[in-house]
Amino acid sequence: MESLFSSIIILLLVSFSCFTSSGALTSSTGNITIKWDLMDWTPDGYIAVVTAYNNQKQRSIPSPGWKMSWRWAKKEVIWSMAGAQTTEQGDCSMYKGNIPKSCVLKPTVIDLLPGTPYNQQISNCCKGGVLKPGLASSFQITVGAAGTSNSTVRMAVNFMFTAPRQQYICGPTKNVMRTKFITPDLKRTTSALMTWNIACVFHKAT
Repeated sequence: MESLFSSIIILLLVSFSCFTSSGALTSSTGNITIKWDLMDWTPDGYIAVVTAYNNQKQRSIPSPGWKMSWRWAKKEVIWSMAGAQTTEQGDCSMYKGNIPKSCVLKPTVIDLLPGTPYNQQISNCCKGGVLKPGLASSFQITVGAAGTSNSTVRMAVNFMFTAPRQQYICGPTKNVMRTKFITPDLKRTTSALMTWNIACVFHKAT
């Protein structure tokens, strides 16, 4: 399973780095908009690219950077990540041999630092959580113990997005039109298998 996941992850890392999302930075649904794009199915779940867009014109997310958390709908686990990491592994004692990176019901994710090895990166990652106006921060996540089709997978819920000296309130997770990606040569367009959207509104400075 580990070798299969590694092959799929490497393939997606290469492909995603060549794609640019159409219209992604023009969203007005939130000061911070989170998109969860399901890119491929795995034997027990899926691989997704999660992107936070800073739609604010003048407000940056400063160091030490953003944190993102959510609650799984089932008992999903995180097999691997690129471009970010969870802050806690949790209790994975029910797994033998191949141990997930996280078994926490409510995982918290943080960005990786600049200088992260290339094989652990994805496009728009690794800025230490700093997110300037009009830019995006992304990571890739391999989710297990989840559904393996559009009808059996469940959306993560109760998202939280936090930043130094800033409070945001996130709305519900919504199943929206699938994100489309276009290659740099403009000759090929692909779509995510599913796209979930979460809009987070700036609440107050702290």
